[in-house]
Amino acid sequence: MTLERGLAAFRAEVDGPVAAFFSSCVHCGICAQACPFYLETGDPKYTPILKLEPLRRVWENDFTLLGKIKGKLGLQPKVTDAMLAEWEELLYDSCSMCGRCSMVCPVGNDLALMIRKSREGMVQAGHAPEGLIAASVRAIQTGSPMGLQWKTLAVQINHVQTSSGLEVPVDKEGAEYLVMLSSMEIINFPEYLEAITKIFDHAGVTWTLSTQCFEATNAGIQIGNKDIAAELVERVVAAAEKLKVPKVISPECGHAFTAIRWEGPNLIGRPYPFKVFHIIEVLEELRASGRIKTEGMETDRLSMHDPCNLARKSGVIQQQRNLMNLVAENFVELKEHGKFQWCCGAGGGVSSNERAEPLKMAAFKRKKAQIEEVNPERMVTMCATCRTQLEEGLEEFNMEIPVVGLTEMIAEHLVEKN
Repeated sequence: MTLERGLAAFRAEVDGPVAAFFSSCVHCGICAQACPFYLETGDPKYTPILKLEPLRRVWENDFTLLGKIKGKLGLQPKVTDAMLAEWEELLYDSCSMCGRCSMVCPVGNDLALMIRKSREGMVQAGHAPEGLIAASVRAIQTGSPMGLQWKTLAVQINHVQTSSGLEVPVDKEGAEYLVMLSSMEIINFPEYLEAITKIFDHAGVTWTLSTQCFEATNAGIQIGNKDIAAELVERVVAAAEKLKVPKVISPECGHAFTAIRWEGPNLIGRPYPFKVFHIIEVLEELRASGRIKTEGMETDRLSMHDPCNLARKSGVIQQQRNLMNLVAENFVELKEHGKFQWCCGAGGGVSSNERAEPLKMAAFKRKKAQIEEVNPERMVTMCATCRTQLEEGLEEFNMEIPVVGLTEMIAEHLVEKN
């Protein structure tokens, strides 16, 4: 990994949209007002457009006439190794790639996309957080960014089968759904697997796990390495093709869904022979078709956090509200919700970057303020990373508010079979 390789990678990421974005930027600063890292620190270096300065400088130096002329005259500052070392914090620690800055840009510039592209150059230049590097290595070597192996999941499967009395199907060819999981769920929220086992049995859904590939998390997307990202997507595709499933379910993990649903086909260069759904989309379809029957309601005051990748980037917004209304009689929205919601601060690899912990908690103050406005007794979400950040953030600020997963809540209210 060298500066030369990094600069080559930056150049490779400069395409028509990037050139158009930089050319059309009017330096209004509205993106800063959409960024929790800037707003909660007040530090101008966390302004989203400034984080893109290495990529912008490469674009201007190598792709514009003015930049080339200034370069010949020695008037154009170059991208140096020292600059990239300084910008590592800006591109990784202080950006969750939540896309809120992209949404509010008055000229339609996709800043989150350019952050993603910038990380490609950073990786090749040797400037990426140790935590993300280690997670990427583990993902390639073991299939899991946390180093989990099938034997760990097999133990959990046995617990679920003993607890529920139901079968957790494994390597079942021809099932309707291949269910993917995330290491975060397996370690922190094992109740998720039991919840979907109960729901799918209740609804008569055929599904399966795969011993070949069970992990949906994509460390390549987070760190900014297309080769790693493509390899991890290929593993999911190979498992789905082997089992001849028509549909793949992404777990309660925001970036895992966007990685396989939106970026995946472009990464591997071909369309899938199956469709991809987030678990919440599947549950909503089952509800709408009358295949989920529930009884009883949650009576305490509940509010909900929309994961950025699910709501803002993928448009999955009404589905979770329909499901909430199925089992919650006292559901109150956060003031900004859906596509306008504030990021929890942990996405985009920030949660895997130990160095970013202080910034992550600073950014969480925006979500904390939202929660305080409505004063819920519990928070509900549908992303393992968001759930972990909510739990840690609420504890950090001494707010005794439990956090629950929506899928588990639905499972708790299923009408029991006779």
